Amino acid sequence: MSAPSITIPAGDSQWSLPARGPAGMFCLIAAEAAVFTIFVVAYIFYIGNSLTGPQPRDVLHVPIFLTICLLSSSLTIHLAVKSLRDARSRSFALWWLLTLVLGAVFLAGTVREWNHLIYDEGLTIQTNLFGTTYYSLVGLHALHVTAGVLALAAVSLFTFLGYVKQEHAARVEVLSMYWHFVDAVWVVVFIVVYIIGR
Repeated sequence: MSAPSITIPAGDSQWSLPARGPAGMFCLIAAEAAVFTIFVVAYIFYIGNSLTGPQPRDVLHVPIFLTICLLSSSLTIHLAVKSLRDARSRSFALWWLLTLVLGAVFLAGTVREWNHLIYDEGLTIQTNLFGTTYYSLVGLHALHVTAGVLALAAVSLFTFLGYVKQEHAARVEVLSMYWHFVDAVWVVVFIVVYIIGR
């Protein structure tokens, strides 16, 4: 007995595989989102369970300026990609560099906050459950921002050397997807750590 044959209408035979760059980035984002979910759930689960101080309300200050910087960088990277697609290389370079600066400011602010918490408030990763979950969650995010800033810096270097052209817009957009993800994760971290957790 022969297997039944399937006839595909002519109009439906044009399906093609999605581009590798965006597909790969979506897979990476999905995996990283799962990791962040675990850390966020752990942070929420252990809120208020520390037997010793300091507690979040005693030492955490809401980083409004840093949050504005990071979230603004989503707009600047969007404008950078749009500029490159429109073959406006100079505009792309400026928007991209501004994105890099905003990311670097956010990282510098995180370092400053940690320096204050460790040396002025005595909160380390070993102090209590709050310290352990705080540094794990915020540190994981900071690690991702650092990776993004390094990638942004590499693209900026290649741009100023004249290697980034309009035909590279799709590749640059893949990196922008990662940066938007990092910004979106910060919204969750900000709400959980600095609003709910206090």
